[in-house]
Amino acid sequence: MSDKIYIFDTTLRDGAQTQGVDFSLDDKEKISEALDNLGVDYIEGGWPGANPTDTEFFNKKHSFSNSILTAFGMTKKSDHSAENDPMISSLINSKANSICLFGKSWDFHVDVALGISKDQNLKNINESAKHIIKSGKEFIFDAEHFFDGYKSNKEYALSCIKSAYDEGARWIVLCDTNGGTLPHEISEIVTEVIKHVPGKNLGIHAHNDTENAVANSLIAIQAGVRQVQGTINGLGERCGNANLMSVIPSLYLKNEFSKKFEINIKDENIKHLTQCSRLLDEILNRKPNKHLPYVGAAAFSHKGGMHVSAVQKDPKTYEHIDPKKVGNERNIIVSDQAGQSNILSRLGTIGIDIKKNDPKIKKLLEEVKGREFIGYSYDGADASFELLARRIVGEIPRYLKIKAYDVSVKKNSSGAIVSSAKAELEVDGETIVCEGEGNGPVNALDNAIRNNIQKISKYSDYLKDLRLVDYKVRILNTGTEAVTRVSIESTDSQGKNWFTIGVSPNIIDASFKALIDSLDYKLFKDNAPASA
Repeated sequence: MSDKIYIFDTTLRDGAQTQGVDFSLDDKEKISEALDNLGVDYIEGGWPGANPTDTEFFNKKHSFSNSILTAFGMTKKSDHSAENDPMISSLINSKANSICLFGKSWDFHVDVALGISKDQNLKNINESAKHIIKSGKEFIFDAEHFFDGYKSNKEYALSCIKSAYDEGARWIVLCDTNGGTLPHEISEIVTEVIKHVPGKNLGIHAHNDTENAVANSLIAIQAGVRQVQGTINGLGERCGNANLMSVIPSLYLKNEFSKKFEINIKDENIKHLTQCSRLLDEILNRKPNKHLPYVGAAAFSHKGGMHVSAVQKDPKTYEHIDPKKVGNERNIIVSDQAGQSNILSRLGTIGIDIKKNDPKIKKLLEEVKGREFIGYSYDGADASFELLARRIVGEIPRYLKIKAYDVSVKKNSSGAIVSSAKAELEVDGETIVCEGEGNGPVNALDNAIRNNIQKISKYSDYLKDLRLVDYKVRILNTGTEAVTRVSIESTDSQGKNWFTIGVSPNIIDASFKALIDSLDYKLFKDNAPASA
């Protein structure tokens, strides 16, 4: 029987310490539900009593199918008993089945931060553990700064964790709180600790300050610990915590771990990893990190033509796992480095069936390389590439014809900057004039078209849910002949985002090209009728 590794998620507690992150009660509910569906063993929901949101979250009844709800706090204070500690009482009275307390295990912190004797600190740990276990709750002890403490005073650090373990703590978690410990140190220290506390009762809590949190977590498991703590996408204070979106698939899919250990996450659930990762970013209203291992949009992207040819023959050449196993997908990039293999593969993914020797392939490849020479980049502009390809290789209906546009920026008498735009569109031979204002010339152009959608009655139902998500500008060269590249990210009620691009010496013209591509792509993907 394989040893079980327990997955402990602390996104809602440690992840909430990330700069700019503030979870609402609804956010916590959505994230905890996703984690339970994924199958993690523990969900650390926060610190009941520390703030209204955490208190309300723990007052609610959670019917988790796979996960144990865990409350977080600290060991009792020295001026009263564990029974009379209001913070510990709030944890015991919460609806959590498991309680995780942190305590100092670094003699330096006991002396300086707590200002108490080392013996008093041991007593605080011991009595806190005894009281919680007596209450019937599962007890977890987070040994804060354990690795620093071990290197400073080995005997004292070990006495701290023994104080909790000897009273019946289910888990003793070794915390690399400042993230400064390296993998070889983790391995050596864990190997020694296991001589005093069994590995089946040990956990690892790694921070990412040296970019080693995942490596430290995995090597600690190899050295003997059986619980691993981390967060979705490595969220956490400073440089973050161990990224469970990398730890989990490594444990499940890599033979070095999967043949020795088992985890609670099943085959049908691990496919939800990418979805879980992106759910967090959606809740935080931030762009996903496309370069995250396993779950990032670029994790299985291929750009070089020779790489693409190799991947098509045998995906294992450049892909360490099948992306579908974690709910991700392969992405073939089209760029000035692309070869025929890239073009054919990319056309296949957008549903264009064309023979390898069709002369239109060469024409499209030359067009892409020519456009990238003057500043276009189709690396991330999937929608603009599809429109270009369909115009050259296949067929795409004609929708909106832009006859003219005018943009002005003025300062009014009150000192406010006002941007106005006027665009003349042609649909079915009819000229439609759209006007609008905005907080800048591009926003004014966007508003001019979208705020007058009702005038374009043929396409009003198709475009009414279009929304611009992001707008980026890059100056490609300097001087009097500077070229500007504009990238626009769009979305609609169906929830799938697309990216378009425009290049011009004029920023307004570049923006307008990207904006019109966005409109055209929206109409195409929704099967809008062609303009006569």
